[in-house]
Amino acid sequence: MPGIRVLIADDHAVLRAGLRMLIGAQPDMAVVAEAGDGTEALRKALETRPDVALVDITMPNTGGIKAIEWIRQECPKTRVLVLTMHDVPAYLRSALAAGASGYVVKSAADSALLSAIRAVHRGHTVLDPDLALMVVQPPMGRKGAGGLGSGSVSQLSPREREVLDLVAQGHTNQQVAERLGLSVRTVETYRSRLVEKLGLRSRADLLRYALDSGLFGSGQASPEEPAP
Repeated sequence: MPGIRVLIADDHAVLRAGLRMLIGAQPDMAVVAEAGDGTEALRKALETRPDVALVDITMPNTGGIKAIEWIRQECPKTRVLVLTMHDVPAYLRSALAAGASGYVVKSAADSALLSAIRAVHRGHTVLDPDLALMVVQPPMGRKGAGGLGSGSVSQLSPREREVLDLVAQGHTNQQVAERLGLSVRTVETYRSRLVEKLGLRSRADLLRYALDSGLFGSGQASPEEPAP
C-alpha cells in the first residue's frame, strides 16, 4: 500500500471521481474511502484511519467544519486538508479553528493539491497564499470586533444570532434555512439585516465578523443537532 492513504469527502460525485483518478495515479498515494457528507466522512475515517482526509466545507447534512472537528477528535493521527470553492478568509479561519492542517481552493492546479497532500502528511501546514495574506493583514480602517463593523452582537435578535452562528460555521443559505425551518428567501433577508445592523459591507465581512467576535465554536446553533 502506498505511503499516503487518502479519504475524499465531497458531495459532488464527479469531483470525487476526478480526485480519485488524480490521487490514485500517484505512486505514493492511494484513495482508501470516499464520502458525500460530514457524517459519512467520520464513519469512513473510523473504518479506514486515513493519513489525510481531503474535506470540502459545504456539504449536505453534516458540513465540513463539523466533520473536521469530529475527525480530528476521533482520528487524531489523520491530518485534514480542506479542498473548497470558498476563497473567503473567514472560511480559512473556521477550518483552522476546527483543526484543519491545510486549505486549498478548487481552482488551484493539480500539482498544488498533490503537493499540499504530501506536505500535510509530513506534518506541515499548507494555506492558500492569497487567503493567508488576507487573514494576517486584514483590510484597514474598520471598526468593531477585530477591527470590523460598527455594530454590536448584543443588538441582534435571537433568530438573527442563530443565523449569524450558522453563517460563521460555513453554512449556505439553503443549509441555514433547513436547519432553522425557514425559507431561503427569509434567510437572505436575515443576512441582509445582519450586514446592515452590524455596519458591514459584504457577505465576506459578515463571515469574518462572526469569527472575530468569537461566535464560531461557541457551541450554539450546532449544524448537526436537530432543531429544538
